[in-house]
Amino acid sequence: MSSDKPGNVEHVAAVRVFDAFRIYNRRFREITRRAIRHFETRNWASSRLDAVQRIELYERSVSAVIQDLREILGKRIDERDAWVSIKNFYCEFIRDEPDVAFFKTFFSSITRRLFNTLGVDPDVEFLALDVQPELDNAKPLKTVIYRNRGTLRYVIDEILADLPFKQRFRDLDSTIRFITAEIEAYRTAMGDERPVEEIELVPQLFYRGKRAYLVGRMLGKEWQLPLVMPFESSDDGLVTDAVILADGDVSMLFGFTRSYFHVDLPIVESVVSFLHELMPAKPVAELYTVLGRAKQGKTERYRALMHHLDSSTDLFDFAPGTAGMVMQVFSLPSFNVVFKVIRDRFAPPKSIHRDEVKKKYTLVFNHDRAGRLVDAQEFRRLSFDVNRFTPEVLESLLNDCSENCHVEDGQLIVEHLYIERRLTPLNLYLRQADAHAAREAIVDYGQAIRDLASSNIFTGDLLPKNFGVTRHGRVIFYDYDEVCFVTDCQFRDIPETDDYYDEMRADAWFYVGPNDVFPAQFLDCLGLSKEQRDTFSHFHGELLTASWWRRISDRINAGEWIDVLPYTSRSWVTRLGGSGRYAPIPASQEPAEA
Repeated sequence: MSSDKPGNVEHVAAVRVFDAFRIYNRRFREITRRAIRHFETRNWASSRLDAVQRIELYERSVSAVIQDLREILGKRIDERDAWVSIKNFYCEFIRDEPDVAFFKTFFSSITRRLFNTLGVDPDVEFLALDVQPELDNAKPLKTVIYRNRGTLRYVIDEILADLPFKQRFRDLDSTIRFITAEIEAYRTAMGDERPVEEIELVPQLFYRGKRAYLVGRMLGKEWQLPLVMPFESSDDGLVTDAVILADGDVSMLFGFTRSYFHVDLPIVESVVSFLHELMPAKPVAELYTVLGRAKQGKTERYRALMHHLDSSTDLFDFAPGTAGMVMQVFSLPSFNVVFKVIRDRFAPPKSIHRDEVKKKYTLVFNHDRAGRLVDAQEFRRLSFDVNRFTPEVLESLLNDCSENCHVEDGQLIVEHLYIERRLTPLNLYLRQADAHAAREAIVDYGQAIRDLASSNIFTGDLLPKNFGVTRHGRVIFYDYDEVCFVTDCQFRDIPETDDYYDEMRADAWFYVGPNDVFPAQFLDCLGLSKEQRDTFSHFHGELLTASWWRRISDRINAGEWIDVLPYTSRSWVTRLGGSGRYAPIPASQEPAEA
């Protein structure tokens, strides 16, 4: 957009902000569109670089436009009256834009940076309700509909024929028969044999990791069922190893522990509305976030929090679990998130600095979370009514987190915090669960450590208190102050000694470097019962050997992207024509909704 009022610097500034978002959005989509090429060529290194570049693009775009605005506005850059006028012009520009909430969030990101806004300033930014996507009024998604004019197999054949890939299927006929059989077997298992009248799909494919996904639903008279078909690119053609149909399994793909999809969407709001129909229990914030629109997801989460505070009366209290040495964690019992504030001082043996803690959280934000790391959203300068806190929490925040928290005009001002989904701490879960559930949690606990290692993440502190359990029993890691790369660690065996006094010493009798890790000691430090230790050793004994960790490190250093399957590979029927390439994982290790 070019300014037709060159004498009005506020108008020029509004034009610059408007153009800046459109440039950002265009670059975002350009990066996203490269996903199909990376998928077909199996260029996973470039895929990872694009994922990080796309995440970093937003803050870089905000910084760039602020620099331009300083030149345009000069001394008026921090004048509120100027920004009231800029906002009014900007509102005119964006009135008919698709995904208008994105434009509003971008504007608010700029003004919050400039004015270091406390809470929300309606004069120079958009209120949470202003940037709420109106999903009920969203433009309907232009889906692709395949009508069943004969048999389901013909419908699947038609769908696969329309895929945009240059690469062919390894065995197209077997793939068609497999997908058809899986759908029919699942519906039979659910006791529903009503005919499928049509299949409705999002036109664009969803790319993440080593896979591409078709996302949609099957429809009949007065019924619908989610349908997700994953595809993998192999040396000898496209393959598929699952058809994802269960509500929980579909929701898992879009969960808060997953890295972001790369899917090129002309109007994101329409797809979010469609996905919310498929997964009505999934928070809209998480749908925006998992589609790569993390800033909008963050805005939506804040809006939901403010709305909930207005309609509830319970008090912020300490979050369940063992108090952390680095973070003070509190929660609102009626809202499903936790709030984490960095303490002023860390108790021994913690020696990390607060800036290093922030870097650890940034590392996780930019990294492949492999379905095992909670998405932590960073917020600055939030304010809460002091009367919404228990006296104990308020006292702790003011005394232990005084660099981040203070009271002003009856409001608790929190300068910096992280918000995450609330989980049940694993150590508490193991105390309360029955024997079967505890055993399943221990097995998945080990699997979480494996999955994270495969994505080059070593948690540092493996204590169960640093892991959480979702309502579906999936174990997730959420304490990031000691996170590091597997490839940065030196995994060592404990040296042998013939000296009795060496063995009896409380401290190590041998040299231990700053990056040395001794897996043989893991089990002795976890505080598990004998039965739980035996279960862990039975299923994950190799995690207690340095050689296993060194092999993982060597594979990653060699450039291998170790695959972590993001869904259940168990088939509902015996695979027809399959090559046996994919082995079902044990039921106790199957992914569940995060």
